Amino acid sequence: MCQCEANDLEKIDAIVGRIGADATRAIPVLQEIQKEFHYIPLKAIERIAATTEMTESQLYGVATFYSQFRLSPVGEKIIRVCHGTACHVGGAEGLTEALEARLGIKNGETTADMKYTLESVACLGCCSLAPVVMAGDKTYGKLDRKKVARIIDDLEGGGESR
Repeated sequence: MCQCEANDLEKIDAIVGRIGADATRAIPVLQEIQKEFHYIPLKAIERIAATTEMTESQLYGVATFYSQFRLSPVGEKIIRVCHGTACHVGGAEGLTEALEARLGIKNGETTADMKYTLESVACLGCCSLAPVVMAGDKTYGKLDRKKVARIIDDLEGGGESR
């Protein structure tokens, strides 16, 4: 991930150059930084502030206010377990526990190899498929503890779980 070496600073500068340097462009700039590095390194905030009209406090305020932004590294795949009402009733807590056991991490953590981040979310908007897990950009529904563990097996094998 970003140690913000010269090459990384060039990427940050290119993003700012493409999107804009005024304070109204803070969200799009941070979105692109996150897309590039998979999180927003604090060194990137410092660089943006040093080369634009935005201050570090403005950028940090935006990055901490909106839940879409991350200030620490995440895994290559983010595994989201829906804990909305339908999923909760359908056993979402058990799915989270099964994934924690399978991955060896707790909710909100990232595996040591940086492959997976596990997080509970309020709703994925797939209530008819409850309980639901999203791994990367793929949604898996009507799960139980056994099926949810197989998602990881399939991801490890490069396949997709059904």
